[in-house]
Amino acid sequence: MPVYRLPKEIIFPNPELSEEDGLLAIGGDLSLDRLLLAYCNGIFPWYNEGEPILWWCPKPRFILIPKEINISKSMKKIIKRDIFKVTFNADFEGVINNCKHIREDNNEETWISDDMKAAYINLFNNGYAMSVETYLDEELVGGLYGVKIGKCFFGESMFSKVSNSSKIALIKLAEKLYNEDYLFIDCQMQTKHLESMGGKFVDWNTFKNLLSNGLEEIYLDKK
Repeated sequence: MPVYRLPKEIIFPNPELSEEDGLLAIGGDLSLDRLLLAYCNGIFPWYNEGEPILWWCPKPRFILIPKEINISKSMKKIIKRDIFKVTFNADFEGVINNCKHIREDNNEETWISDDMKAAYINLFNNGYAMSVETYLDEELVGGLYGVKIGKCFFGESMFSKVSNSSKIALIKLAEKLYNEDYLFIDCQMQTKHLESMGGKFVDWNTFKNLLSNGLEEIYLDKK
């Protein structure tokens, strides 16, 4: 199937038309309205700096249900020791900077270009993104950030400078989202780390229904 080149108009092709690897479209921009439309349709941008913007919709989808997060016995002991301090939205820019720089320091490619960073800070400033920070002795040592719309959370990236610091962030995020009736965390891509904590693949129809139900909350809140 063809990969669609996006026009200036803020539209996307049907997500079901994505390639086998998940690639759906190319081009467009990272404006607030386009990003919100993308996430509301299960689409997200992911590309290397210097490349055109690539838009993805992988199927099946790797997600984590907040109430199903797996906390190992060793992690329960670490949580009980209470050595980490966890906050929400205290340092969004610090989290995204660390996600970017740690990959660069490890000579890994990063999709967090300056344009992507600015776009997600804009989402955060407009109430559509969230960060989780993990501190040890007042130093930011781990965390994650993602997009939140309705009762849906879309994970973007995480970092860890100290063992278990990003796991703590994810556990605390799942607890918060569960208490606030969020339906899922979209992990987008499978990793062994996320799988060990309860991540699983769901087929496209299941994900589409979860997404639709989560977005309904936007309209219910407005009534």
